[in-house]
Amino acid sequence: MAGSSEKGAAAPTGSGGGARAGPVGLVARYLGAASLLAVGAAHLQQYYVDYYSSIPTIGTLFLLTFVSATIVGLTLMAPVERLRRRAGRLGLVLVALAGIGIATGALGGLVVSESVGLFGFMESGYREAILISVVLEALTVVCLSVYVIALVRTGALRRDSTAPPLSPDAPGAGFDRGRA
Repeated sequence: MAGSSEKGAAAPTGSGGGARAGPVGLVARYLGAASLLAVGAAHLQQYYVDYYSSIPTIGTLFLLTFVSATIVGLTLMAPVERLRRRAGRLGLVLVALAGIGIATGALGGLVVSESVGLFGFMESGYREAILISVVLEALTVVCLSVYVIALVRTGALRRDSTAPPLSPDAPGAGFDRGRA
């Protein structure tokens, strides 16, 4: 297999997220991104069609969920890891964690609004839109968690094994202590 140095080891070279997170991680990344985009779309639909836009604070939160889920979802779909290898992969982990936060926050907000109310608003009943949102939010959390775990387990966040470590005397390796 091209790019692999050992059986079952992550490929040390390659620019794609799949080469670093493995096939399961790659599928989890894109499925998590798609489900996060769907979470945003569901919140936008509720904002306009079910008139959540007229509910103070809650309407704003629905709109912010749409905007943030769209930005994070599209970023997860983009080839960010190509920007600067390790930095790009680290950025993707942070973006994936943001996606987990968005989905968890939306799910938590629903639970609170169902039980005790949120900002004076009390949701009642589990209609179809709520059930779809719960499934999408849970799917987002699971998929993006699998992606982050896959990156960590494959060592994708470590320094590239193909790059030799800098020696202390190499130019740019540290402070230039007055050398000419």
